[in-house]
Parts: sequence; C-alpha cells; structure tokens
Amino acid sequence: MGGDNAPQKNIEGASLALFSYPGAKFIFFGDKEKINPILSKYPNLKKVSDVQHTLNVVSDTAKPSQALRAGRNSSMRLAINAVHEGKASAVVSSGNTGAYMAMSKFVLKTFPGIHRPAIATLIPSATSEFVAMDLGANIICDAKNLVQFSILGSAYAKSVLGISNPRVGILNVGEEEQKGLPILREAADKLYEKKDINFIGFVEADELFTGVVDVVVTDGFTGNLVLKTIEGTAKLIKTFLTKAFSSSLRSKIGYLISKPALQYLSKRINPSHYNGAIFLGLNGIAIKSHGKTDAVGFSSAISVAIDMMQYDFKASVIKMIDDASSS
Repeated sequence: MGGDNAPQKNIEGASLALFSYPGAKFIFFGDKEKINPILSKYPNLKKVSDVQHTLNVVSDTAKPSQALRAGRNSSMRLAINAVHEGKASAVVSSGNTGAYMAMSKFVLKTFPGIHRPAIATLIPSATSEFVAMDLGANIICDAKNLVQFSILGSAYAKSVLGISNPRVGILNVGEEEQKGLPILREAADKLYEKKDINFIGFVEADELFTGVVDVVVTDGFTGNLVLKTIEGTAKLIKTFLTKAFSSSLRSKIGYLISKPALQYLSKRINPSHYNGAIFLGLNGIAIKSHGKTDAVGFSSAISVAIDMMQYDFKASVIKMIDDASSS
C-alpha cells in the first residue's frame, strides 16, 4: 500500500514479473477493497495470489520509532512477518524507507557478526553494472561498518551477479592511501588484511562508471547523495536530448534516423530498470522499491528478490562472514 499510485503499480508490477518468473506466487497485504478489483484485471496473477486484508498502513511521514510502536498490524509489518514466519521467501515494498528498515531489522534481525544492515543497489557502468552501498540506511558509519558492508557487497556480487572474485573499492576523494577521513583509511587497512576480499583500494566518484570496481562502499549519507545525483543526471540527459531533437526540422529527421540507438540509451539510463534496493545484512530478503517508480520499476524490484532467492544469497553471505572472521 506504500508509495505513489499504490496498490495499482504494485499489482501491475507483479503481473509483469510473472511473465519472467512464471513459477512465482504472491501475497498482497493491504485493503482488499482496493486490491481485489485491480487484481481481477490480471487473471493469471490472481490464480497465484493471496490477499491478506488490513486497513492499517504506515504513512510516508511516520518516524521509524512510531511505525514500530503503532504499525504492528500494518501492511508493511505483516508482509515482513510473513518472511520471518516462512510464509513468504522475500518481501518487496515501496513504502516509507526508514520505517521499512526499522521493522525489517526488528523482525528479521541481522546475520551473526553484522551490526547494521545496509541499502545496496545495482548501478550501470560502461562495462556492466556494479553494487553500490550504503545508500541511506546508516548516515554515520565507522570503519567496522564499512568492512562489514564490503563483505556483504562482495557476497552479493558473487552469488547474484556471478562474479567469482569481485573487486571492492571504498569511495574517497582520492586514490592515494593517505587521502580521506581517518575512518576510511582504517577500513582500508583492515580490508587489505582480508584474503577473501579482493580489495582494490580507494575509488574516486568519476571512476565509478568506468567498470573499475564491482562493489563500491561508502557511508549512507554520501551514498544517498551519489544515488540522487545519478538519478538527476539521467533525467537531465533525457531533457537535453528531447530539447535538442525537437529544436528544428533537421533535428527531428536526425531523431528518426537515430531512434534505435536513442531507445537503447533510454533503456540503459532508465532508473526503472535498476529499481530494487536490497537491505543487505538482514537474516531474510527485504527489497525496497522507489516510492515514485512505475509498474516496470516495481517489477524490477520483484526480480531482484527472486534472483536472490534462486541464488541462495543467505548461504553465500554466511560463508563469507565465517571466512572473514577467520582471516
């Protein structure tokens, strides 16, 4: 029930995901009077879906502490409970991020040895895509947090992206070892000592999209700023191209000629195709969809959840945590 245009986009997104994952099953938590009429428009989805009714919804303005106290019967909390109780394999929500993280951590707990979960997502690069984290869950981090994020990000890149030895870097203002905050240098020193992590050192922001790293780690404050800047830049590029190709008759003809290439570019930089941030570090799969995303974006978030299930991400993380503790 969270995010813009809910539950329409959530249900439509599930219908789109069902085409790619025909074996999937869904449980929708929320107001059945709003959900059922929409669900009836998608017969194939309705056959594999269940609706759990509740009128309690976490508002976009609710503080995490408030949501924990008053949202025990909310659609968000019941969906998270379903994962904890084994009734669902993963939860996907486009609702209040702070409340969602607080509830998920309270119900699902973190993996042994992991103090804080982090928000991670995939971002396109010139060669493929990379894992970026933390994107807002932890505004202030210490060196231990950054090391744990590196372990989680490496495990995700290995299990879901299929990268055998993912390159991990810490976002910094320079590549030199003496650059940056003491916390960053301390985290780097610890990561260099871990044989199971392919740590390549510090990475500057302008290098992220060159394909130099598979995982980039930073604190939630910096990560969220980077993510929002990327989203804004993508929108700016689209605006510039639209204005350029509509500026004259010659430009419009040029657009028709280059339309296939422009459609490819639009798909590559469309945030909807990369929607679905992961709460890494939780003892369960919880995926956060952007609140303003469309049905395509919500479908992408569902795809992330299913991929994590199929690649048994939990087992991969536990193994890496055990290996890191012994190294």
